[in-house]
Amino acid sequence: MKLLSVNIAHAIDNPWRTASQTGIDKRPVSVPVLVTAPGPMGDGSVGLAGDRVYDVDHHGGTDQAVYAYAREDLDSWESILGRPLVNGSFGENLTTAGIDVNEALIGERWKVGDEVVLEVTRPRIPCSTFQGWLDRKGWVKEFTKGALPGPYFRVITPGHLQAGDAVEVLERPDHDVTVSLAFRAMTLEPALLPRLLDAPALPAADQALVRRRLRL
Repeated sequence: MKLLSVNIAHAIDNPWRTASQTGIDKRPVSVPVLVTAPGPMGDGSVGLAGDRVYDVDHHGGTDQAVYAYAREDLDSWESILGRPLVNGSFGENLTTAGIDVNEALIGERWKVGDEVVLEVTRPRIPCSTFQGWLDRKGWVKEFTKGALPGPYFRVITPGHLQAGDAVEVLERPDHDVTVSLAFRAMTLEPALLPRLLDAPALPAADQALVRRRLRL
């Protein structure tokens, strides 16, 4: 289990949402990157030095500090989309190999390289910018149906990471709420929503949304 690449945003114009720019165009870098906890959402800060988001109302901050996607899942989408997908194509910071990121548990902790510890928080939910970036009509629905969202992380222990670093699962919580299950609950399978309350590491805003939807 390792990082194939570490990807940093290259700001581009965003004609697909109200934010004038987007950081979805993420490109691999060859040097070590400092990872720290960015603090609350609202100013575009994320975990990786040199990276940022522009839709500050919906992205970035402590609970969406780092986003990972598996090379194996990119390969699967390549066959569906009929075109190559380089590392970073889905806007991920970390492109992984040898680990099923969607079966990671909410609250699961990874050690990446010698220093960094990350904690799985929630799945990525697709948006119009993602669809516009891939230039594929109906992509949000297609991606949602595929249920391979990839996880966001919060930073537990800061440090440097780089391509080639090993990924080690340090601990897994005592529940069965995976990234995939949380995504399905939040999108097409709301009957699963009660199960998300078994995952205390789920961000507070998501827990509140679940409770509102369940009228608790």
